[in-house]
Amino acid sequence: MANEYFKFKRFTVHQDKCAMKVGTDGTLLGAWAQAPQEPSRILDIGTGTGLIALMMAQRYPNASIVGIDIDPAAVAQARDNVTASPFADRISIYEADICHFYENDTFDSVICNPPFFTGDLICPDKQRAVARHTISLSYHDLISSAYKHLSANGRFSVIIPIESQSNFESEALMGGFYLSRLCRVKTTLVKKPKRCLIELRKLPVSESVNTCEVIEINPGIRSDWYKELTYDFYIR
Repeated sequence: MANEYFKFKRFTVHQDKCAMKVGTDGTLLGAWAQAPQEPSRILDIGTGTGLIALMMAQRYPNASIVGIDIDPAAVAQARDNVTASPFADRISIYEADICHFYENDTFDSVICNPPFFTGDLICPDKQRAVARHTISLSYHDLISSAYKHLSANGRFSVIIPIESQSNFESEALMGGFYLSRLCRVKTTLVKKPKRCLIELRKLPVSESVNTCEVIEINPGIRSDWYKELTYDFYIR
């Protein structure tokens, strides 16, 4: 059973009401995604516990962050986590579907740790199924929504399973995006990449950055890359 809360250096994430708990994927994305300027407006789609919104607020002290989720329980929990954090005055959490979400202005950074199962058996737990499966948000809908809400010079960042990379990149290209950064992530040196961090932009880039990194060099021994990436967040 997952812990009811996860303590970071500057904030604590309670997660007992959320289907999806704090995990490596969300932490990776929250530490890797970029906002192109300060002050920035940042949109966290499917905020869940509010983890990524909190991480971006810590990394960008002058940014204002909006987190949205369709799950009322997750929204309530994210609001509680934000209220208890040092960043409460810069983060707003709303119950909303990104496909019908309306904002007067665009965002400099749009971030999403999207539902990632496309062909697996659907979990009988409705809350968990919505959080985990693309029945709630297809890549096509996510990409078109992100494009609509992203500023001209903004960045759209996601983390997806490596087996979905080709499909996601094709949808992104058809949706008007250009690939600017790509990082394939291995859990250990001997394993194949499991996840893929992707950054997209509306404007063409001269050359995209393509890397492959590893989380652990040996069991329980984090790589220098992962330690540096998450240094400001993990207590140990």
